[in-house]
Amino acid sequence: MREAVIVEAVRTPVGKRNGGLAGVHAADLSAVVLRALEERTGIDPSVVDDVVWGCVSQVGDQSSNIGRYAVLAADWPESIPGTTVNRACGSSQQALDFAAQAVMSGQQDVVVAGGVEVMSRVPLGSARATGMPYGPQVLARYHDFSFNQGISAEKIAEKWGFSRTRLDEYAVLSHERAAAAQDAGAFDGQTVPVADVVADEGVRRGSTVDRLVALKPAFRDDGVIHAGNSSQISDGAAALLVTTPEKARELGLTPLVRYRAGAVVGADPVLMLTGPIPATEKVLRKAGVGLAEIGVFEVNEAFAPIPLAWLAETGADPALLNPLGGAIALGHPLGASGAVLATRMIHHMRAHGIRYGLQTMCEGGGTANATVLELLGV
Repeated sequence: MREAVIVEAVRTPVGKRNGGLAGVHAADLSAVVLRALEERTGIDPSVVDDVVWGCVSQVGDQSSNIGRYAVLAADWPESIPGTTVNRACGSSQQALDFAAQAVMSGQQDVVVAGGVEVMSRVPLGSARATGMPYGPQVLARYHDFSFNQGISAEKIAEKWGFSRTRLDEYAVLSHERAAAAQDAGAFDGQTVPVADVVADEGVRRGSTVDRLVALKPAFRDDGVIHAGNSSQISDGAAALLVTTPEKARELGLTPLVRYRAGAVVGADPVLMLTGPIPATEKVLRKAGVGLAEIGVFEVNEAFAPIPLAWLAETGADPALLNPLGGAIALGHPLGASGAVLATRMIHHMRAHGIRYGLQTMCEGGGTANATVLELLGV
């Protein structure tokens, strides 16, 4: 089987809700990163076989195959198709998996993977506004559980014994790490400005546990989950160019990382957000890489209990978990987040000579993706 490599990864800054990106249509925001791929690699877009694009709320501005309209908005040739993937929060990580699988199988040679979500314009839950997706048989199977991710996060905190203080300490750490990364210029080479937005907008400098005490629980009156230890509603887009080593040489491109392995799992849909734990085990087994060999872990911070439960079960080094901050500080633009995490991880691996990186994403409905990437040229 052929190898798949990533030759470029780029993202927009992540905008906060009703922030600097709120006025940008999802197709136009997607076009920003597609054009950035073209400019940074110097490729003729006509060599792209497909664009696989993640998006969660596929209604309104993001309906009718936003992946295809991203291609057209970028002024790329009409001959380039595009498709849109929805695996909840892991949509663009799944897009990367699909792109790598297409290249490795020999069906395609050059594929763009990525995603977009402009939650300021298409609010979370918009797709459910006119109906209920679960159906009576699903509800009956799970005793009329609401499938509310916040309630699931509360259940995880309770199961693993995480106090509100522990969760808030983790949230503060996320902001501290993100602020330090911004100050060090860690994100400069991976982001492309959009209008006046040049940096991730969600970072709250000076956040403390004492300040978070004032926030009310969001899902249960006696709960521990609140806005401050949850991911931020955000806007953003990201894209990666996937090909083979041979095609990269033909195009005059230098691969950044090798796609070592990808995995997807299903898990308990009531706890819902614990999938990254078995997904990590599965992808490491597929990659033939030990946990101790991984130099950076990106575990999406949908809610603070998620990475903490993952850490407790895997025994990974806490210093290697989300070293640049995560979605609590940097935002979670749903359909873009998998590609954002991959972009952030790839550039971090390059900056620090880290051979292996692993990212994993919890997802609504109780699924999870995990991906292992291997740095090249070290």
